[in-house]
Amino acid sequence: MAHHTVKLRGRVTPGGSRAVVVRVAGHRFRTHTQADGTYRVRWHAPGSGTYRARAKVANTGVRSHKMTVNAFRPAEASYYGPGLYGGGLACGGTLSPGKLGVANKTLPCGSQVTLRYHGKTVTVPVIDRGPYVGNREYDLTAATKAKLGFPSTGTVLTTR
Repeated sequence: MAHHTVKLRGRVTPGGSRAVVVRVAGHRFRTHTQADGTYRVRWHAPGSGTYRARAKVANTGVRSHKMTVNAFRPAEASYYGPGLYGGGLACGGTLSPGKLGVANKTLPCGSQVTLRYHGKTVTVPVIDRGPYVGNREYDLTAATKAKLGFPSTGTVLTTR
């Protein structure tokens, strides 16, 4: 969650006490591995968003793959679709039952938004403008709603 502490952990093989440098969001954290090669660092997510992370064994060329760390914040959402299928979208294209995406009033068209609901995560583009009801930030298409197992209205976690 945004503004909370995130635990980043990994394992270096072979094990033993080795120095590890973890970089995340422009910050460097130095730590050492345990006897079994595992390491942990704590990082405070400054806000919602998608951050890149990578670990490196100090004084070697051994590096991890680049990792993505998602920091979420809650946002009110609803879904739209039935009755609007076949109609045009503000960002271009036509709304259909299988179209993945969200409507948002302020994010640029095509912006990728990662949403999470009850353990399911999906990354979709902004394809339309809205919602225009209540204090909701997102309108999910029926396909996005189905992938998340989202009800008609509620709170999703978002990286944007």
